[in-house]
Amino acid sequence: MRPDPDCRLCGLWEGRTKIVLPSGDPDSRVALVGEAPGATEDAEGVPFVGRSGKRLTRILAEAGVDRDDLLITNTVKCRPPGNRDPKQSEMSACRVFLEGELSSCEVVVGLGRSACRDILGYPVNMSEVANRDLRITIGGRDVVFIPTFHPAACVYGKAAQEGLRITAERIARELKP
Repeated sequence: MRPDPDCRLCGLWEGRTKIVLPSGDPDSRVALVGEAPGATEDAEGVPFVGRSGKRLTRILAEAGVDRDDLLITNTVKCRPPGNRDPKQSEMSACRVFLEGELSSCEVVVGLGRSACRDILGYPVNMSEVANRDLRITIGGRDVVFIPTFHPAACVYGKAAQEGLRITAERIARELKP
């Protein structure tokens, strides 16, 4: 299920340029979920194509993963004003779309604190949960959930960058036939 092109389920529609739909392989076993589109994503309508996306693509490539082999999406499909974290009501409005996108995935990777909070339903300390296998229910199915650092966090610390690299290597193993 995709949002209507004129979706107004929450107030984010007022400032959006484009609804940012998932990219990559919709049938992939592995999905990456960020929190929300940024300015470049809003302009292009594709998730993770700005600075954070370029960093993510590079780290995935270093692990031997092509981003086209994954499903890449966000918890909300429209950019929050001022690049703020999405509100709970905004994430709830898009939840039906996210669950539909993740319906065939066996492994879901949460990129950053906000995305992890939405998917898990409770706040997390990233340094405590990063790269630990958790279990979540998506569409009535039990799937592996791996919280990890958002690519933007890699600018601020080596621990975040190393954590995201570990996740990329795990994704490479998951995608092997």
